[in-house]
Amino acid sequence: MASTAKKAKKSDALEEEPEALEAVDTCQNEIDALNEQASEEILKVEQKYNELRKPYYRKRNEFIKRIPSFWMTAIMNHPQISGILEEEEEDCLQFLEKLEVEEFEDIKSGYRILFHFEENPFFENTVLTKEFKLGSNGESPSSTSTPIKWKPDHDLTKVLPKKVANNRRKRGLENRTFFDWFTDNNDPINDDIAELIKDDLWPNPLQYYLVPDIEVEPEDDEDGDGGEEFGEEGDEEEVDEVEDEEEKAS
Repeated sequence: MASTAKKAKKSDALEEEPEALEAVDTCQNEIDALNEQASEEILKVEQKYNELRKPYYRKRNEFIKRIPSFWMTAIMNHPQISGILEEEEEDCLQFLEKLEVEEFEDIKSGYRILFHFEENPFFENTVLTKEFKLGSNGESPSSTSTPIKWKPDHDLTKVLPKKVANNRRKRGLENRTFFDWFTDNNDPINDDIAELIKDDLWPNPLQYYLVPDIEVEPEDDEDGDGGEEFGEEGDEEEVDEVEDEEEKAS
């Protein structure tokens, strides 16, 4: 009897499964619709606050101009971005007076990074721009970068790659330099350096400019030398006390 009852329940469940699956699918569609609505509203909020941030970014850049080598220092102190920075490029980035990130009006569609340079011995450009289109409306992601007008014998993209393989400062990262990154537009959707600049360095560069030097505290002697020194002092005190008593006795 029990076996027959189980079979009957299983049969009923099989008959109800298509209807239940259809109901689950309906619920899921409603959830997806709400998620899409939430994304649209979040996007509007982001666009609103992007506009509100702009005057503060402009004001911040005006103050930054008064701090020598601010952006170069912040980049050098960034744990990931600094990994692609070569010494010769540090010399070049001394002339970087302003960095900006501009998101498109439809922030899902892309952004651009602008590097403003003072007159320098490396190239003629005053602004280098790297722009990312993230492939909205069915388009493929793409990126473009300003052609750099290098001055004679100062093209860092030709000089530096020869040194990369033997450079110990690469810290295990792939063999590319800062200006290799800037000119490379082969894989914009996986551009980790651009994302770090946009989402980490640009929102708060001060935290990287102010990275303190790590002070190394002296380690305790594993052999317990400190304890022995303390014991030696104690022994000396005991000797002095014995000598005093001997003098009194005599």
